[in-house]
Amino acid sequence: MAKRFTIVIFLLTIFFQPVQAQQNLWKVPDILPENVQMLPNVVYGQGGGRDLVLDLYLPKDGTPPYSAIIFIHGGGWKNGSKEMYRKHSYYFAGKGMVAASINYRLSGEAKFPAAVEDSKCAVRWMQANSVKYNVNPDKIVIAGGSAGGHLVGLVGTTEGIKEFEGSGGYTEFSSKPNLVISFFGVFNFTRLADRNKYNKSARLVAEFLGGTYDEIPDIYKLASPVSHVDSTDPPFLLFHSTGDKVVPYEQSVEFKKVLEKAGVPVEMSITVGNKHGYVHSSPHYEATLSQMEEFINLHFNK
Repeated sequence: MAKRFTIVIFLLTIFFQPVQAQQNLWKVPDILPENVQMLPNVVYGQGGGRDLVLDLYLPKDGTPPYSAIIFIHGGGWKNGSKEMYRKHSYYFAGKGMVAASINYRLSGEAKFPAAVEDSKCAVRWMQANSVKYNVNPDKIVIAGGSAGGHLVGLVGTTEGIKEFEGSGGYTEFSSKPNLVISFFGVFNFTRLADRNKYNKSARLVAEFLGGTYDEIPDIYKLASPVSHVDSTDPPFLLFHSTGDKVVPYEQSVEFKKVLEKAGVPVEMSITVGNKHGYVHSSPHYEATLSQMEEFINLHFNK
């Protein structure tokens, strides 16, 4: 598989604005675009004996079959909800894609690999319902940030590994996406464990995985996308900032190198000095959407 790697570094002075001066767009009141239909709380599978739900955004324009994009929210595997990617979903549905944003089981309810199982189930659900919603089953993107960035990394690298598939439903369909987009994701828990074990990130990881690195090192390795990369993985687009103090920028740098070595097409977008979660704030939100759209068109419109 041919490799394609691009580094985009934003040096515009606007990227050095204080976070307080930027507009956090996922907290802005929602206005559903006129050319988008929203179906809230659609059941996409079962997890822990209960329904798993997503919000579905259907384009009213464009020519089917549509490509699709599934968003996986962040929140340290402990918090967050599908509403965090509502505006991203609005945007892509308005551009003629079927968009979905999912809820999954958080660490307070179920430990690893429950969230991975749920994320994979969402991809299988989209495959199973491709005819119903006019989706091209060969053009499915999975995207997520922070904890969600980790989850999409695992979904993209663990095709056929039974222990990650779960029993949420639609097991006759593939959980492999065609493209993966990750914002400031964790890709190697064993390196993250090298940091101060008492900081917030380390505590969230331990809650998610079920123990500290010293207690369960094999699980830390199993949960790391870098452990599963091979040449059959789909193309990746990675976003990260050099100023990220929650998930070190080096996580994406290392993952990019591992993908490259395996021959997986990968692009990486770097911003300088911004904090964790920057893609939800203007002007980074708009720039991110533009790069995502270019990446999707590059691979789906060949």
